[in-house]
This record gives sequence, structure tokens and C-alpha cells, in this order.
Amino acid sequence: MKKLILLFIPLFIIACGNNPEVIEDMGDASFQLVNSDSAEVVFPDDFEGDYVVMGFIYTNCPDICSLITQNLVKIQKELNYPEDVQFVAATFDPVRDTPSKLKQYGKAFGVDENFTFLTGDSTEVFALMDSARVRSQVSFTQQTESGKELYFINHSDKIMVLDKQARVIFEYGGSQPMIPSLVVEDLNKVR
Repeated sequence: MKKLILLFIPLFIIACGNNPEVIEDMGDASFQLVNSDSAEVVFPDDFEGDYVVMGFIYTNCPDICSLITQNLVKIQKELNYPEDVQFVAATFDPVRDTPSKLKQYGKAFGVDENFTFLTGDSTEVFALMDSARVRSQVSFTQQTESGKELYFINHSDKIMVLDKQARVIFEYGGSQPMIPSLVVEDLNKVR
């Protein structure tokens, strides 16, 4: 009997490690957004049944947003472009980040087929950000000579992973260089 118990303990530990704690359940949420092809996307409903690796960016960001996007692309490559994992980058600057601007931004990073950029109506975008606990605030504003408003945004640095039921199960500092390997390791444990 003692040998039998010792045999099951490692299996129990492995099984528990494959069921991470739910940080936030977004399964009941519904956000009407658009992707970089101007197609309507209901988040997270349209991704149900897949894991989602999601980052939060804006295309005029002078620093960490490009690192977050690079990390999402690296994770996708390290996972060998899996069919059961969708990659999403949502903007918190919907005024400037139009679908065409996001498409152009994605091309600069060489994003793949199962990589979606999301924007939309400000109300919906900010509701998504609140639900994901992403904070942003305009930090600098200046009027150019041509009358165009120039601004930068301070914001959360986050990549999160949603399981197939749209529950947030992992969160990471999105711009950190070691994040891709951590996300790959964690995803492989639960997949």
C-alpha cells in the first residue's frame, strides 16, 4: 500500500500543476471590437476553444509596446505556430490605432495568421482594459504647429494567457526578455 501511495503522489503533483489558479474569469464578458481587417470581433467569444496569449499596446508607443509585440511573436515562434493558441494585441489608443494603422504595425513585426490586433469604439476598448486590469493614462500632450495633437500614454506592461474557457490563468510583465520562455513553459504544462 505504501508503494502505491508513493506512486500516486507524483501523479497528483503533476495533475495539480496543470490546473493553474484562475486570476480572472472573462468568460461572461463580451466586447464588440474590430480587427486590423476591419472585421467585427467579439472578445473573448470569438476565441473560445483556444488558448489566447494577449498583450496590450499602442502603435505610437516610444518604448515597451514594441517589446511586448516582439515577445508575442517570439512566443508564437517558440510554440511552432500552434493551431490551438491565438495571439492577440489590443490597443488602448483606439483614436489613433485604426484597423489600417494596426495592420501596418503588424506587418512591421511580421505577424502570422493566428495573430489578431484589436481596436474599436473607445467605450468598448476601455471596458476591455478595465476587465483585464490594464491601466493607461495620457502622460504628455503637445499641439504640433499643424494643429495635430501629439500625446504619449503611460500604461500597464502585461501579457496574459486565457484558457479555452476565457479565464485568465497567467500574467507576466510583457516587455521582459525572459517572458517568451516562461509563457511557452507554462502553456506547455496546461496544454
